[in-house]
Amino acid sequence: MAAKTVVSWIELHMNKPSSVQSSSIDTLLQVSPEQIVPNPQQPRKHFDEKSLNELAQSISAQGVLQPLVVRKHPKFPNQYELVAGERRWRALKQIDVAQVPVVLRNVSDNEILEVSLLENIQRENLTVIEEAQSYHDLLQIHGYTQEELAKKLGRDRSTIANMLRLLQLPSALKNDLETGRITSGHARSILSLPNEGVQLEMRQRLLRNSWSVRETERQVRMKLDYLSKFSQRDGSNNSDTSASSPDPEIQLQHLEDQLQRRLGTNVDIKFQNGKGQIKIDYYSLDEFERLYDLLNSS
Repeated sequence: MAAKTVVSWIELHMNKPSSVQSSSIDTLLQVSPEQIVPNPQQPRKHFDEKSLNELAQSISAQGVLQPLVVRKHPKFPNQYELVAGERRWRALKQIDVAQVPVVLRNVSDNEILEVSLLENIQRENLTVIEEAQSYHDLLQIHGYTQEELAKKLGRDRSTIANMLRLLQLPSALKNDLETGRITSGHARSILSLPNEGVQLEMRQRLLRNSWSVRETERQVRMKLDYLSKFSQRDGSNNSDTSASSPDPEIQLQHLEDQLQRRLGTNVDIKFQNGKGQIKIDYYSLDEFERLYDLLNSS
């Protein structure tokens, strides 16, 4: 089947389907999708396949409602590098299209990341980690202060600072944020914990129990309280018996964590009025026998 030209924004709004000079900077063109290459500095790294398929169907039916933004490729003549619109470009690659509308813009290497980031932020297309990494890259490339970057992007400085903190997360937690298993509220709370080991331990408990952000914050406060009291007690003189004991709930949490590490499975301790129960999960007869042998040998 012959390739078709999608009814474009240019053809809907201009009389000329070929190049039209809109200003001294931007030029409207029709080019082949094969002449366009993605921007290696594109902030967005993840593209949902289902969403792309739906967009491809929409473009096939209605045409491209907004042109892609490109610049001349810095190395290859007759090719263009995407500045904004990679999601639309990916969707166009799925359908048989001869030409697509683009805006040719004079953008420098230093400016291309900024333009791409602004376009994605305005469309709310980025994950929080992609956005945070883009802020970091802009600070490094342009030498902006956080205050200057915030003004440039129309953000509060505290928003920039909080996003950048997310880059300090362990890789597992970054991936959880990318895939939507946790929210930035969960992540910021876990970042209050002192080291990666404790953060990953809290992550396991969070995912296992499907905690809300508020519950995660409560658990983190309890953990910090326990660690503080444990540190004080561990560093104090042995003859000092006046140190207060940790809260019973914090002690139970610590015991629960120890049992889970010891047994290699989920452990839930319930305690009330001096009595309670310990629930140990197993998921097969083999695992039951393993736990039975482990408990017998203890």
